[in-house]
Amino acid sequence: MWSQTVSFRAKLLSTFTTFIYALAALAAPGISDDSFDVLNYVDPLIGTANGGHVFAGATLPFGMAKAVADTRGENQAGFAYDTTVVTGFSHMHDSGTGGSPSMGNFPIFPHPNCPDDDINKCKWQQSDRAVPWKKKSPVARPGYFGISLQNGVDAEMTTTNRSALYRFTFEDTSPEALSPLILVDLIDLPQSRLNGTADVDRSTGRLMGNGTFNPSFGIGSYDLHFCVDFKGAKLRDTGTWARNRANTSRDTVSFYADGTNTASTLSAGTFARFHSPKDKSILVRVGVSFISVKQACSNADREQPNFDFAGTVSAAESAWRKKLDVISVNADGVSSDLQKVFWSGAYRTLISPQDYTGENPLWKSDEPYYDSYYCIWDSFRSIHPLLTLIDLPSQSLMMRSLIDIYRHTGYLPDCRMSLCKGFTQGGSNADVVVADAYLKKVPGVDWDTAYKAVVKDAEVEPANWNVEGRGGLHSWKNLGYIPTDDYDPYGIGTHTRSISRTVEYAYNDFCIAEMAQRMGHHDDYKKYAARSGNWAHVFKADQTSSIRGISTNFTGFLQPRYPNGTWGYQDPIFCSPLLNFTSCYLNPDGHETYEGSSWLYTFYAPHDMGFLIKTLGGPKAFTSRLTYLHDSGLLYVGDEQAFLTIYQFHYSGRPALSARRSHFYIPSQFNTTVAGIAGNDDSGAMGSFVVLSMMGLWPVPGQDVYLITPPYFKEVSIRNSVTGKVATIRNINFDPRYRSIYIQSAKRNGNPWKQNWITHDFFAEGGLLELELGASESDWGTHLEDLPPSLNHYHT
Repeated sequence: MWSQTVSFRAKLLSTFTTFIYALAALAAPGISDDSFDVLNYVDPLIGTANGGHVFAGATLPFGMAKAVADTRGENQAGFAYDTTVVTGFSHMHDSGTGGSPSMGNFPIFPHPNCPDDDINKCKWQQSDRAVPWKKKSPVARPGYFGISLQNGVDAEMTTTNRSALYRFTFEDTSPEALSPLILVDLIDLPQSRLNGTADVDRSTGRLMGNGTFNPSFGIGSYDLHFCVDFKGAKLRDTGTWARNRANTSRDTVSFYADGTNTASTLSAGTFARFHSPKDKSILVRVGVSFISVKQACSNADREQPNFDFAGTVSAAESAWRKKLDVISVNADGVSSDLQKVFWSGAYRTLISPQDYTGENPLWKSDEPYYDSYYCIWDSFRSIHPLLTLIDLPSQSLMMRSLIDIYRHTGYLPDCRMSLCKGFTQGGSNADVVVADAYLKKVPGVDWDTAYKAVVKDAEVEPANWNVEGRGGLHSWKNLGYIPTDDYDPYGIGTHTRSISRTVEYAYNDFCIAEMAQRMGHHDDYKKYAARSGNWAHVFKADQTSSIRGISTNFTGFLQPRYPNGTWGYQDPIFCSPLLNFTSCYLNPDGHETYEGSSWLYTFYAPHDMGFLIKTLGGPKAFTSRLTYLHDSGLLYVGDEQAFLTIYQFHYSGRPALSARRSHFYIPSQFNTTVAGIAGNDDSGAMGSFVVLSMMGLWPVPGQDVYLITPPYFKEVSIRNSVTGKVATIRNINFDPRYRSIYIQSAKRNGNPWKQNWITHDFFAEGGLLELELGASESDWGTHLEDLPPSLNHYHT
């Protein structure tokens, strides 16, 4: 989560209501239906209010075209349920991002008519034309979005990969007064337009154009092109518009960046006006392309030659069913609301990254190209591990894309959107994604080049490490940590986050060490394994912590260090919900941890938990401290760093407590309301967290480790989308009211399984994992030999 646009206070105010709602959902009886349709359990409106920023509109899995109504307010994904007016309908969006709104280029807007039949009395500018939307009118389903406006327009939309199809029905206007006007605006949601040109073909009414825009969380600019065609009514006239005036005699309107024609003060575009359609409906087809107007038109002509709205919706639904069909659950007794939480989370995980293959003008390549990685700092923890389980072909294409980006830009991205380099939030966490895929044998990847890419991250500082690679590598290699007030003449970057960058660099190096060991690079393995221990160099053993003057009774926290080795200070609870929660971002005056406190980051050594637990006083003290983190209000589950802490009780031999914590957060923080997620969805991070948690297997990203907890269903199966083999996790003595959530014993393929973790071969080869449940904690998975791997040994 790269920006917190909703205050944590607002989140807390809604938590009690959410929790009561969730308890009611648990009590509701489950629905058993032989005619099960997974799409009936997907609600794209979940997370569209209270800062969730979920994309609610029509899209295909990983599709480029994303159509939805754009509202005024917190509109990062176009539509937000807690808004009042619609300003247009646009065709390119991202999902779940924070900060500035993303894309929303070239919105179209339908007027049923112009007052007194005078086009100059129509409203043209974005702020002027806004129309209230009717509450309870939005209908969202995979591949479809509909909404009704108070000006009498019912808007529906669906998409193919590179085009959107809209159907506008004008219900409240008499046919005699109906003369629909549909405009295109050379603008985007963040109003970042630099240049723009639009043309109209008078003979057909086709509207075409392009613009240059800025990305929402990166540097540079991108060009986008559009092509709009109509069907359903006879063309009356066409023209261009600028400011609040239209012109039927001009065919072209252009902007050039000169400081006076910014989108926030001046926008313009083209329009087409029609005679009254016989059935009061007009179809509008919009093709988009990053290459050219010609390709935008070609995309639309090829993908939707017949303007077949129903057929396009049906094809989109089929695509979504096929993607989700690899997962099956036995939901007997489970409430329909919890089922919707699960399936909606899976759906959101498959929205991004987006497949822009064939739409990349920056270089020529036969490799796939995916975009909208918002951002790998968010997605490496749960999105990509889940994709490896449920959509291995797509994960392979994304890996190939990341490596091809390295080939052509020199570095793996940490974030990328709209063909631009995005900002790096911590370490070079594409290294984690690469290692995770390598260890799990994702097919079709050039692993030799992948290894060169991760080693470059570790060894070569880029000129601008704000947007790729790592900064401070000289200090990292020579001091063994990232100092506060670091001296770094080798590159440009924001000198903050010394603590969080240190622990992330350490884990990045461990992931490289894993690859080196398995690929036979033994000297590299020794070097990077040793460097992965650098996290301990910022652990201050005598540092205490208090809350409002009262000691927490825990000693030893990560603290900043200066280049000369002396210690700095940051209150361990700073950047937590209890103290200055919104103070630790990428601003130049940011602090030593990023979007989280030292309390949280002190737990981040997932490769070396044996040594971390020893450092924090042993298993009992570690368990007590981790429990305090969750109970005290110091942790916010809406940030992705919180995810692993829910399951780290496994490492201290208390896997039952991980199961208990999972049920503490689901459904209290994740439910079926429009505000039903914690924080921004971050391109599906929250959705994938819910799915993995409810499947009962939490992946430790960058390692071949899944921590075992009971699924939220009687049985969950995942079919390998390449081999067809099925892995099933079955609960024995399943209790749908979740009073018996503790594993008493386990069997894998009929044989006792005592480890509280399992490896990816279970999913690659298929099989059955049976978990016998009970109402109290047992000794299953609690012994030293049952614990997940650690670089250093565990101690009693």
